[in-house]
Amino acid sequence: MASTSSRDREDALSSFAAQSHSQSSSPSTLPEHLAPYAEPSGSAPGSFQNEGLLGGEGGGDAEFGFSRPEFRQAQLAGTVQFYKRHVFLCYKNPKVWPPRIEAAEFDRLPRLLSAAVVARKNDMKKETLLTICEGHDGTETSNGDVLIFPDMIRYRRLTHFDVETFVEEVLVKDGEWLPGAPESLNGSYVFVCSHGSQDNRCGVCGPALVSRFREEIELRGLHGKVTVSPCSHVGGHKYAGNVIIFGPDFSGAISGHWYGYVSPDDIPILLEQHIEEGKIVDWLWRGQMDLSEDAQRKLHEQSFQLDGDMTVNKGKELTGTWTDRKNSDVFEAPVEVMACCQGNGNSSCCEQPLLAEKTDEKIVKLASGTTVGKKLSHTKSGKNVGARKVCSMPTWLESWEREDTYAALAVVFAAVSVAVAYSCYKQL
Repeated sequence: MASTSSRDREDALSSFAAQSHSQSSSPSTLPEHLAPYAEPSGSAPGSFQNEGLLGGEGGGDAEFGFSRPEFRQAQLAGTVQFYKRHVFLCYKNPKVWPPRIEAAEFDRLPRLLSAAVVARKNDMKKETLLTICEGHDGTETSNGDVLIFPDMIRYRRLTHFDVETFVEEVLVKDGEWLPGAPESLNGSYVFVCSHGSQDNRCGVCGPALVSRFREEIELRGLHGKVTVSPCSHVGGHKYAGNVIIFGPDFSGAISGHWYGYVSPDDIPILLEQHIEEGKIVDWLWRGQMDLSEDAQRKLHEQSFQLDGDMTVNKGKELTGTWTDRKNSDVFEAPVEVMACCQGNGNSSCCEQPLLAEKTDEKIVKLASGTTVGKKLSHTKSGKNVGARKVCSMPTWLESWEREDTYAALAVVFAAVSVAVAYSCYKQL
């Protein structure tokens, strides 16, 4: 009887999975936390209007890779749907993943886990996203392991018999799965969409990025500190290469940041700037976990208004996101102090600093309190697209010509001399 009951539950979950993924995969019909598995916006359910991009063979860098015509042509910030928890199931290799691995007939574990997550969505306190990542038997990451962020924990060896209990205890009740105690994860975890059977752009870009990450990790001695793994579709084929980085910020809180249009040449920058220095690479930034799409866009816009460094933090409060990590009055970005240039005639090249507009009271100041200029530069697609220098408005004293200063000093000196002479005359 117990065997029959277990089989019935599995059949029910299988039926639910098949039904869920046979319907339209647009965000309007799929649950929000599984929307990234949907077709790109504008595709009809099950259609192949992007034929040649979805799951085919052939093509290369010029057609699907980093040299494709649409590469770095779309706005990135604000393209990550809101969610609060990311669950990764380690399972096999991207080369053998079918286009819809979470609904594949012969891959019971991801299919049943996906169905259970969908079925219990309304019972969960946290919006949860499920993604498949690479798993190998007998290695650091094994088939059936489950990684959960921002909890930074790993459960070992989940099987399809355990799916219901695991979802109930861990994802619904936010407790622990008794058959296996969770293991803590340390360092930073990088996931790269490499789901080639889902989209050729991910199939071409993803493996190249994973290889470059592993090369740089080896060269920099970051084994044990940075772990990289290919993963299934996370949403946004057109932004390939897609990279997600989970890791602690300066306060120790875990954040999950998404990057798009990443090329192999950007890997050293991500490792140095994001992971080692805790600064966002803003021209590649798509958004982050636990922030709405509007909040992501506002956060990105604020970075350009302040021209500061986006620091890796929780991101819940927009105010102060780019302030210096030492809480000083000066931004981390280099400040260029310039003498005001002389204009032609009555004109002057000096401008009133735009930063004087109230921006969280964080105007760049010297210790003396004098407002100084700041070199403003913005980047797009990793390239400098221009800089504008703003120098401070001169004080009334600074605006005097040198000759005027000398003349004033001479007058003062003469007055003093007359006063001294008159004093001597009265004493005679």
